[in-house]
Amino acid sequence: MHHQLITPVGRSLAWSALTASLPLVLLLVLLGVVRMRAHWAALISVLAALAVAVLVYRLPPVTALSTTVEGAAAGLFPIVWIVLNAVWVNRLVQVSGYLDRVRETFLVLSDDVRVQALVVAFCFGSLLEAMAGFGAPIAVVAALLLAMGYSPVRAATVALFADAAGTAFGSVGNPILTLSKTTGLAAEPLGDMVGRQSAMVAFFVPFVLLLVLGGWRCLRELWPLALALAAGFSVGQFVVSNYVAFQLADLGGAVLAALAGVAVLRLRRTRPVAAEAPGAARSPTAMRSRPLTLWPTVRAFVPYAVLTALLALVSIDGPVSRAVGGLSVSFVWPGTKVVRPNGSPVSLRTFTIDFVSATGTVLLVTGLIAMLVLRIRWRTGLREYKASAVQIRFAAATVMCVLAFAYLLNYSGQAATIGAFFAGAGSAFVLLSPVLGWLGVAATGSDTSANALFGAVQVASAQHIGVSAYLLAGANSAAGSLGKLISPQNLAMAAAAVGLSGHEGVLFRRTFWWSLLYLALFIVIIYLMAKGPLSGIVI
Repeated sequence: MHHQLITPVGRSLAWSALTASLPLVLLLVLLGVVRMRAHWAALISVLAALAVAVLVYRLPPVTALSTTVEGAAAGLFPIVWIVLNAVWVNRLVQVSGYLDRVRETFLVLSDDVRVQALVVAFCFGSLLEAMAGFGAPIAVVAALLLAMGYSPVRAATVALFADAAGTAFGSVGNPILTLSKTTGLAAEPLGDMVGRQSAMVAFFVPFVLLLVLGGWRCLRELWPLALALAAGFSVGQFVVSNYVAFQLADLGGAVLAALAGVAVLRLRRTRPVAAEAPGAARSPTAMRSRPLTLWPTVRAFVPYAVLTALLALVSIDGPVSRAVGGLSVSFVWPGTKVVRPNGSPVSLRTFTIDFVSATGTVLLVTGLIAMLVLRIRWRTGLREYKASAVQIRFAAATVMCVLAFAYLLNYSGQAATIGAFFAGAGSAFVLLSPVLGWLGVAATGSDTSANALFGAVQVASAQHIGVSAYLLAGANSAAGSLGKLISPQNLAMAAAAVGLSGHEGVLFRRTFWWSLLYLALFIVIIYLMAKGPLSGIVI
């Protein structure tokens, strides 16, 4: 049995916190300054965390290795399992040709290319974020906007902003599941809390998109549409995350936003407006490659409908969810006899495998049904599955290393030391909490990775200052969406999609100040939830 140490360096909390944070600082420097590939940076940081855990925090070597393997296993299942199958489903829809049909459904709304761009970026981008996440919507939306006639810089910038609305629930709720894994907090209440926070952030995104698309004139002319999209998405994200299943929050938000947008456009016509890029297809209806017919359009949305239905069945309390829940397997991970200074065991010791009800398994079944409905041959499906595995191999390695890193920080006591040090700021830590989530995504490019890194720190700090652990853990995830705007990985992805590789600095200068403004606004929201009139909605 190993008892965690909080002040192993000279019995000083400050020196111990400095030492504990060295692997974390190393990871941020390797990613943000050295620009090392994320999987290599994460692996090096795991080795550094192992050294600090064993040499400074006196964690037994066998225990240290066992906790590292447990973290990697938690990254593999269910997180990598979700990403693999989410990417596969998206590739199936794309290879079938029905992804264009989904896109064209949005584009029949108006002859104003600004309306088309707003709906594609916000609604369709959120739909992709719900399914795939991990930056996929940025690349797809940027390429679509470029084809619609927008300049490469504007197309990439809009794609980056649009992705901020749904990041916290991306890839079928993957960030929330990771946050639950690394903090020991229940996933459902976390989803509820993040839904209440993220809905406030998402509300402002359509208005900013109009400013980026066409300045103040565009905002004056199209603000009713932006208001409808903002209200629809925020209400949908809040209601679905709190009363249905948090895995479907982005999907519900995107659908309700699209319906609200259709209602506004039926009541209020916009004038035809073309795009801006020289030599681009300037017709406002250029993106409508073929007339929409009922059954092909319905078939195109079948994968999303099936996913929604299956997730609802296994998530909402009922006979199906109770039946599949009874098939889960839980066991205590060997070699992890570690207790906190207060004598309580570390909550991460219990490893649970919910293979039947896992979101990744639901996505796998969705893909199999999609193959039948979209008439995709089995050979093609297998080819795309292999291609999906190849596509996510580096992301998978990164996730597994980051989870191993996070588990090491938790088991060794490094996270508790950092949390205790930050808690010394007292109630002021409430103002620092969103900054950690923002920095985490800015450095790693992933809300999932940021939750793995800082989730335990947020919880430890919340416990020290007497604030809801769900509030600060949720703030880490919701604030992370704002870091997407300046993450080097996402900037590179957007730049590559529009042919601007090597000019990421141009995009960074367009997004940095907006990201800071968003962060300042969110800090105010979190403070009001912790100490002010919004405290009534805190779990």
